[in-house]
Amino acid sequence: MAEPLYVGVDRSDESWVAVAFTGDGFDHASVFDSIGECWSAYDERARRILVGVPIGLVESGEPDRRCDELARSVLGERSSTIRTPPVREATRKQRYSTANRVHRRKTGRELSEQAFARSDSLARVDELLQELPEAAAAIRESHPEVCFRAFGGEPLSYSKRTAGGYAERMRVLAHYDRDAAPTVQKAAEATGGTAVAVDDVLDAVALAYTAQPGDGELYTLPPEPPRDAAGLPMEIVYRAASPLVEQ
Repeated sequence: MAEPLYVGVDRSDESWVAVAFTGDGFDHASVFDSIGECWSAYDERARRILVGVPIGLVESGEPDRRCDELARSVLGERSSTIRTPPVREATRKQRYSTANRVHRRKTGRELSEQAFARSDSLARVDELLQELPEAAAAIRESHPEVCFRAFGGEPLSYSKRTAGGYAERMRVLAHYDRDAAPTVQKAAEATGGTAVAVDDVLDAVALAYTAQPGDGELYTLPPEPPRDAAGLPMEIVYRAASPLVEQ
């Protein structure tokens, strides 16, 4: 029987980059055109899949999820990387003006264009998890910046798109696992010939390390996540020696 996989998945432009670990370490990396295609590749072997997009969505009222508020509180200078997702109905809209109108009507607040840019990804994941209970049982939300914060023990200082930010994240991963550098190298090489950005590969690796059983425990922001109207948890999963917030 094939070993179970622990997978980190992040969106990179129009693709989804997945990094898969066994319990012993790096197994492979792949690039998919859709989250549905990604799930089909791992549905039989994946023990846990962590995706870097919001899962539990607000229907109306206060748009800020508690997990996002807590993530901002622990990220320091990197708090701006946590964006308030559109309400569920707005994720199904193709134009920003329409999505913003829906979001404003349901929450009383404007929808940022940066948050809207990810709407299609949120909608596709949301549809998949509502349609397939087995996918909802395996796929959970995480956030690379929170993962790096948990591994490193302190907030990061630089954007992942800068040389300093890349070096900072590599240092954090190398402290967590001495094989991190060759792991990132193998994952990046596996995505060769695609338009996947190296910083998104690095994010997927961090998500995979979080998904894989290892040092520390799995925690969530918040410690007791609420569920949305579809029954999906509003949480951000991370791995750490101790929780980032009081339990």
